[in-house]
Amino acid sequence: MLDAFFYVGAYVVTIPGAAGAPIAFVAELAISRAFMSVVLGVSNAPRIARYTGLCAGILVAAYITFEAAISGMSMNPARSLASALLADLWTAFWVYVTAPLIGTLLAAELRLRLSPQPVRCAKLHHDNPRRSIFRCGYAR
Repeated sequence: MLDAFFYVGAYVVTIPGAAGAPIAFVAELAISRAFMSVVLGVSNAPRIARYTGLCAGILVAAYITFEAAISGMSMNPARSLASALLADLWTAFWVYVTAPLIGTLLAAELRLRLSPQPVRCAKLHHDNPRRSIFRCGYAR
């Protein structure tokens, strides 16, 4: 049985768990969609927007705890690319490129189509004095 992390030298490569690549794909798609949905939902609710980073951190911790054994819990194609490149291990790498992109795009599209409110801003930290590089809908 393979763990969802495979140690090659000093590199921790993200690979699917024992259930295989199709299940890892579904799991990565689900956690990416849920993560982006929460970030969009919380960051666009003025009353709780300041907790966006906290909610994101709690989700990542939960995913590492409960989902990592299924898919390796990547949600980040760059992280998976770096470890696979350095270790030269490409097991089901397509999962870690396609699923997070599809999941986050699906969440964004659903938000745009189903929410009665326009998207104000999708960043993790609103409450700071720095200029936003985004077209943030929150007034200073």
